[in-house]
Amino acid sequence: MTAGWVAGNVRAKAMARRQLGADAARRLAACTSLPEAQRMLAATSYAPAGQPGQSLAAAQRAVADTVLWDLRVLAGWLPRDGVDLLRAVACWFELANVDELLQSLAGRPAHEEFRLGALATAWPRLRPARSLAGLRAALAASAWHDPGGGSESDIRLGLRARWAARVAAADDPARTWAAGAAALLLAGERFGAARAALPARSGRTAADPADVTGTPPDSAPVNSAVLDGALTLLGPAAATAGTLGGLRDALPGRARWALAGVSSPDGLWLAEAAWWTRVAADGRALLRTSGPDSGPVLGAVAVLAADARRVCAALETAARGGGALEAYDAVA
Repeated sequence: MTAGWVAGNVRAKAMARRQLGADAARRLAACTSLPEAQRMLAATSYAPAGQPGQSLAAAQRAVADTVLWDLRVLAGWLPRDGVDLLRAVACWFELANVDELLQSLAGRPAHEEFRLGALATAWPRLRPARSLAGLRAALAASAWHDPGGGSESDIRLGLRARWAARVAAADDPARTWAAGAAALLLAGERFGAARAALPARSGRTAADPADVTGTPPDSAPVNSAVLDGALTLLGPAAATAGTLGGLRDALPGRARWALAGVSSPDGLWLAEAAWWTRVAADGRALLRTSGPDSGPVLGAVAVLAADARRVCAALETAARGGGALEAYDAVA
């Protein structure tokens, strides 16, 4: 292990200790108003989200900015291969920037971009795009590669599928997280959106496009090229599964866990929450390691991301008056 990895792992563990934690986040959710919750955050590492007078959206954005800043600082302590790892797993922020660019290209209001610094993969080359075709061309010439389609929805979905493939290039448990995320992405697109099965290609056999609820699928099938990044993790049988249960059974073990116990599209949001629970638990386990590898860095990213998600959910619950926390508990 190089000196850079030693310093980075020490820094990562220190950053992870600054998380709010599950118990404090639940107390935050129990606040009866957003200002009360913000006052509670003012003395924490999420202090920017605790500034009085902010809207819920602004406070949640400040939570995300806090995590991004921590990751940018952490990148400064890591060797080159550590920065590459951090850049891959932290690509959510670049995806968020692309989402806002798509909003702008469509003439809709867009939020301010995240400042990525060394964590940018291609954002400086994507930002100048003035059309969907221009954005697709810029993506195709970058580490993201071609998203597989030129529509707004194709670009959004294709980048998420490719993000999963990029994270999967790391060691476990990141590879297992990515496979589970790809399964949720495909399940949500195929059955949550009631789409048809992917068209047969490369020897695949199309299945009947019925979903688990019996609702007729949308007339437009999912573009298989868009989801290729996810399908590399899930196998060809996942592309043509005709029911949610059939999809789960077709998945390799590395991905099947993410759909365990899900019998209908209504359960996908709980499956997503369970995905986050596993990521957080794996992250905590990685933080307890001390071997000559990237484990603590990856663990810190997982723990900080899960904590930020919990805090954002708690802020929204408080903004709605707190009270009964069953919905918060299910999500967090």
